[in-house]
Amino acid sequence: MTVTQPDVSVIIGAYEAMPYLIECLSSVEAQTIDPDRVEVIAVDDGSTDGTGEYLEEFAARAPMPVLVIRQENSGGPSGPRNVGLGKASGRYVFFLDADDRLGPEALERMVAMADRAGTDVVLGKVEGVNRSAPKSMWGKTVERTDVYSSNIKFTLSAQKLFRRELLDRHGMRFDESLFTGEDALFTMEAYLRANGVSVVADHTCYYLVGRDDGKHVTKSGSYTLRFDSARALMHLIAELVPAGGRRDQLMVRPFLVTLLPQFGPKFATDSEEVRRHKLELAKPLMDTYWTEGVAQRLKVHERLRLHLVAEQRADLLLDVVRFVKAKKQAAALLEKKGRRVYLAYPHFRDRAAGIPDAVYLAEPHEARAFPGYREGGVETFVRRAVRKARRVLMSREVRPAA
Repeated sequence: MTVTQPDVSVIIGAYEAMPYLIECLSSVEAQTIDPDRVEVIAVDDGSTDGTGEYLEEFAARAPMPVLVIRQENSGGPSGPRNVGLGKASGRYVFFLDADDRLGPEALERMVAMADRAGTDVVLGKVEGVNRSAPKSMWGKTVERTDVYSSNIKFTLSAQKLFRRELLDRHGMRFDESLFTGEDALFTMEAYLRANGVSVVADHTCYYLVGRDDGKHVTKSGSYTLRFDSARALMHLIAELVPAGGRRDQLMVRPFLVTLLPQFGPKFATDSEEVRRHKLELAKPLMDTYWTEGVAQRLKVHERLRLHLVAEQRADLLLDVVRFVKAKKQAAALLEKKGRRVYLAYPHFRDRAAGIPDAVYLAEPHEARAFPGYREGGVETFVRRAVRKARRVLMSREVRPAA
């Protein structure tokens, strides 16, 4: 008797997941996709609260095949996900966290999208329950895009539909040495290696649930783990994407989402020792990956803080952090007949500080908010320079010989 390959393997890593696991598994059971097209692989990572027992009860009554694996605690989500991935037989895999839940029709819609578009990764719209969720990538449903043409780089959680053949071909697994950001590393690699990415934005496929007990993994861990995460993601991007505009575009994500928060409001209350340590941890990352192309893609206060991190100027950085923490609005200074907008954050044109004016120059995406701004100043200046150069060259060409 031939066993039909399931369309999707749902991999659930679970640790101390009660009572959230009850709704999680109910959402799997309620999926509209034919149960014969699904398999569930649930890994209990050494729970002591009845998680393993509840998984086994579910396996006994579920309409689809369920494999329950019970193991000693691994210390993070990567181990259980890798164990589940090693057992998966579906054409696609979906990683479901035990405290979250699927939206109705989620699997059916995502599998249909992947089959129709021939893409290797499908993002289903995510909504937060008692916590925030990414929003910028759900503007419209897109059958085929990539990490450069969309905002998907700002959702690197593992709760996506992945074509298993892609993962197997590249030997992709979660990095078990990371205790935060391991899903970002995995998902970014999948984006970069994928033959297209799809976005299902017209139907909520995933509910990201905030736990009342504060045990959600992304809220735990020391600041040093964040630097480990940033380092790993920056290294991956640099390894897979040649230097230039595309790499700079992707580097915005680890700089903005992972590194910059270490120099946010909390930096003002950190001890001097912790501040010094954070700057030490950031220095090799800034030296290696911080470029003008990344800087230009940021808002002024973001660019200014990271510039000061790169320069290791803790004293000036602290002034800027306190200014931003107080939610003050920097004064806008319009020059060149409104074609340039400088935002006067602390130490603007302070000779002793010596910070270049360019650090305070708002790029068009930020400058448009200020009355009087006239867009196109830099391009106009360049065009004038080119025209002048052409006139000089032409005058030389027509100058009669002596």
